[in-house]
Amino acid sequence: MGSRARQRIPATRRFVQLYTAVLYNAHIRGFVEGDIYTGKTKAVCVPGLNCYSCPGAIGACPLGSLQNAVSASANRPAFYVVGLLLLFGLTLGRVICGWLCPFGLIQELLYKIPGKKVKKGRWSRRLSWLKYGVLAVFALAIPAYFALRHVPLPGFCKYICPAGTLEGAVALVLHPANGDLRGLLGSLFLLKLSVLILVLSACAVIHRAFCRFLCPLGAIYSLFARLALLGVRVDPARCSDCGACVRVCPMDIRTVGDRECVHCGKCISVCGQKAISFRAGKLVLMGPELPERRLQK
Repeated sequence: MGSRARQRIPATRRFVQLYTAVLYNAHIRGFVEGDIYTGKTKAVCVPGLNCYSCPGAIGACPLGSLQNAVSASANRPAFYVVGLLLLFGLTLGRVICGWLCPFGLIQELLYKIPGKKVKKGRWSRRLSWLKYGVLAVFALAIPAYFALRHVPLPGFCKYICPAGTLEGAVALVLHPANGDLRGLLGSLFLLKLSVLILVLSACAVIHRAFCRFLCPLGAIYSLFARLALLGVRVDPARCSDCGACVRVCPMDIRTVGDRECVHCGKCISVCGQKAISFRAGKLVLMGPELPERRLQK
């Protein structure tokens, strides 16, 4: 594989990340006027983590929608949101985290800031289990508990979500047209702002810190790691178990394509056996099995 072919996946992924961030937040008028879009497309969830309250957001966040559905579960079932998450999980899985999540892009850009970095290890692999606890407690248990009392309370959005604080609360509060909102800010906003600052600071020194340790949406998609149609796959007949793919991966994977893999494709170019490719089922989309002249187009 030529040098241009080796560079194709990172370049393509960054373009997709940027395009997705713009597409999710295509309501430019919201940024100009400082309001929230409430049109018909807001009834549809985008795959990645993108706050409903972001002035430019044209769709709903699947995690926020899940919590709202759980909060309303005492009155009506959450078939739509659960079905949509199943669809996203079975087709894309954690490809969404690596390619289609604006907050994932923000984390990666922060990590590019020059400075000393904290490398992964046994500590980070153990800490990666924390996001499942956050999912169980803040995204499911708290909304369900308050649903029984007929009080909607999306726990993760209300108390933690740094994406919501950055894209929604901060973006709206800083707009000149929303000066009246600043007088309503209290201890809860300060708490969430502190969480945001801690998360962004961590992301500058730890690769995708929020994604790896705290994100409930990533926890949900990780459950489909072995089932998702799209993703990075290893040909066991070619693999020599050299471990180069695991060493180069900035995430806490044990094997390519496992629950911590976000399918960035970085491992493809370091595999000396040409055993790794990006596939949709059996169809090879990127990798050594494609002719080099096609990869360079």
